[in-house]
Amino acid sequence: MSLRDLPIVCTVYESGADDHVFDGLLLVGPFVVLSIAVLGRSVVTELLALAYVSVFVGYVLYRGFDRLVRTD
Repeated sequence: MSLRDLPIVCTVYESGADDHVFDGLLLVGPFVVLSIAVLGRSVVTELLALAYVSVFVGYVLYRGFDRLVRTD
């Protein structure tokens, strides 16, 4: 059994943007929120949230600029 065989992961990969990094970020998001809810607000959870949002926004901007520059 692989990770793709799980129902939620399979659904995200099938309906996703055909981008494994973006799909992975979408799958990790609920775990980030859950960890913040369980652990409460602290420096660690704030850094976790900041890192997640920074990676997400950075990757979306990277893909956007990459498509602007690419001349396929």
